[in-house]
Amino acid sequence: MIRGAAASGARRGRAIARSITAAALLLLGAACEGGEPLLKDEPQEPGPFPEAYRPVANIVSSRWSNEEARDRLNEAGTVMARAAIEPGMTVADIGAGEGYYTMRLAQKVGKEGRVLAQDVMPAVRDALAERVARGRLDNVSVKLGAPSDPKLPEASFDRIFMVHMYHEIEEPYEFLWRMRPALHPNGQVVVVDADRSTANHGTPPTLLRCEFAAVGYQLVTMTPMPSAGGYFATFRAVGPRPEPAAIRPCGMNQSQQPARPKADNGIAGQHEMVDQPYP
Repeated sequence: MIRGAAASGARRGRAIARSITAAALLLLGAACEGGEPLLKDEPQEPGPFPEAYRPVANIVSSRWSNEEARDRLNEAGTVMARAAIEPGMTVADIGAGEGYYTMRLAQKVGKEGRVLAQDVMPAVRDALAERVARGRLDNVSVKLGAPSDPKLPEASFDRIFMVHMYHEIEEPYEFLWRMRPALHPNGQVVVVDADRSTANHGTPPTLLRCEFAAVGYQLVTMTPMPSAGGYFATFRAVGPRPEPAAIRPCGMNQSQQPARPKADNGIAGQHEMVDQPYP
């Protein structure tokens, strides 16, 4: 009886092995005949993106102005009011620097809200993380971004703040393209910048509108804001996100304009230091 049971078990084992082998051969044959591959390739990176034919401001300090001067003008309070920041919202602070807006946004959105502070400089990111920890701001996360990619989670934000930093983005079309999916369906991008050339650490409003529109953003509002150095603007994403090859850059074409220069002779990688907001 024992020998018979063993023989029966061996036969069942051989049958199972033959079935597995046959199934594997069928799958291999399907793949060879143009069916779905067994191992899929990773998706390719999108691109190429068009170049922005305008100067890019160098960054030479992690602050735009000192916080006391900005608070005397109620800069953050005015910007948050115009952006309709409310308790419970989720906000990204891009190019957060030393955290002027991060700290005040954290208070405004409250315990039920969230703030993600991002910067491209590891040392600045680390210093801000220490400040957040000292302040025990449990509703704030600090993240390292990349010059052409803010690295934000998809469908996460009611507002994305870009304050005194847009003119420092070297690849605005790729940056804005990668940022789009991070907005909630009714989310908005908030931009505050100076009304002057990008070479002089500002962004002309016409250029700002054009670059955002090229990536499928619609202007919601744009108003002068002397206390913040220039203007306040908001945008929302409309329609499908364009393919990178379909994005048309603003300004003169490459045959009419030389390769884009760096502004000033400063060291790239930091924010400009300005003692007082511009009128």
